[in-house]
Amino acid sequence: MAVTLLGLLFMQIMYIEKMVKMRNDHFRELVTLSLYNVASNLERDETKYFLDKHLDNSQAKMRGINGVQFSKDIDLNGGGSFNGGSSTRFDTGKNSLSPRFGNERNRQEILKGEYLYQKALLNEVILNILEHASDRPIAERADSSLVRVYIDQELQRNGLNMPFEFAVVNQSAAINYCTAGYEQSVKKDDNVYSQILFPNSPNGSYATLKVVFPSKSDYVFSSVRFMLPSLLFTFLLMGLFIFTIILIFRQKKLSEIKNDFINNMTHEFKTPISSISLAAQMLDDEAVVKSPALLKQASTVIKDETKRLRFQVEKVLQMSMFDRTSATMKLQEVDADSVIYSVVNTYKLKVEKFGGTITANLNSDDPIVNVDEMHFTNVIFNLLDNAIKYRREDVAPSLTVSTSNPDDSHITIVVEDNGIGIKRDDLKKIFEKFYRVSTGNRHDVKGFGLGLAYVHKMITLFGGTIKAESEVGKGSKFIIKLPLYK
Repeated sequence: MAVTLLGLLFMQIMYIEKMVKMRNDHFRELVTLSLYNVASNLERDETKYFLDKHLDNSQAKMRGINGVQFSKDIDLNGGGSFNGGSSTRFDTGKNSLSPRFGNERNRQEILKGEYLYQKALLNEVILNILEHASDRPIAERADSSLVRVYIDQELQRNGLNMPFEFAVVNQSAAINYCTAGYEQSVKKDDNVYSQILFPNSPNGSYATLKVVFPSKSDYVFSSVRFMLPSLLFTFLLMGLFIFTIILIFRQKKLSEIKNDFINNMTHEFKTPISSISLAAQMLDDEAVVKSPALLKQASTVIKDETKRLRFQVEKVLQMSMFDRTSATMKLQEVDADSVIYSVVNTYKLKVEKFGGTITANLNSDDPIVNVDEMHFTNVIFNLLDNAIKYRREDVAPSLTVSTSNPDDSHITIVVEDNGIGIKRDDLKKIFEKFYRVSTGNRHDVKGFGLGLAYVHKMITLFGGTIKAESEVGKGSKFIIKLPLYK
């Protein structure tokens, strides 16, 4: 599924890339054609300029030389006109106007004369262009307003109705003139389209027309906008796929943890049950009944193993009720000092088993809180159990539980130990579900990362807060702050 999604995404991206490239190439072709036509129009305008100028000069010369006789002959023949490109020719030999129509020979002579005249006229115009075109400044040869009109016309003719900025530069790339927004547009987009103007000018007096399109990207990407929703849905589908995979792995982890938990609990239940069963069998023995010492030993075993079994049952209860505790909580008025004192007394035997001590400094003036007694008991029990689990091997464990009233509306409960401590990076995560602090080479610490997560959730549901302070190698301190019962 991942390969399929990645393949689909790759194909879409490649399609969009090719579409953009094709649109770019098409745009470049249309602009190149448009600018070529602009340059051709300017060359035709320059040719027309020299042709008009030559005709004006020729007509003025003819009027000055033959003005009087020419007018007289026209009047005698009923009117007429002289023009360098007309079919009427001035015959200097007969000093009269030849008729337009005559015999075939006369017509050939007339056409030949007209052809020679037109040829001479064009040759002279071409010579003038070659000799004098470069003498004109570029601003006259390519008028800025005319260039703008030509560019706009050619772009619209090719279907590019979009804003543009342009400039005309000389051979040294110095700007002769440009539009107001040209330089700013070039800074934003260096994709400038160029066309040489008057490339056949002598002495290298050509110029270059440069055009930039500020909204080119809108034109290019307009062809692939319809693909964006498809690309968005593909990314959304990929995100959902990744989320599903994460969820599957998380559920798999939870399933493994629950299976391990059940297996561990089965093993943990076997030991106290076996001990209780053995003690019960001892009580059936008359010799044990008659011996006060053996009787006391059997009753102590039963009592201790019953507590141990009760603790394991409470762990199972915590596991099963972790995600639905809010629906089963029974908040009531509870004396926090009394509950803590009871838990400390119960846990004292386990601490002494490791040669340690546990002290209760219950100094609160008002210990009454609104909590679920069973869950509150489990909270204190879990904190003490963690202190023993993560004790140091080189010193005897020392635990202290103290209470106080920092103000009139809260009680503070502090559980402190001298264990291995917690690293600063781990302190931020210890209250997360299933997170376990690395204990280095220690492999005897069992658990599933639920204890402190359970503690944090319960304290939060009680309306309180909990924070941890620790230093590696010196111990940890858990500070609980609960609102008083009012």
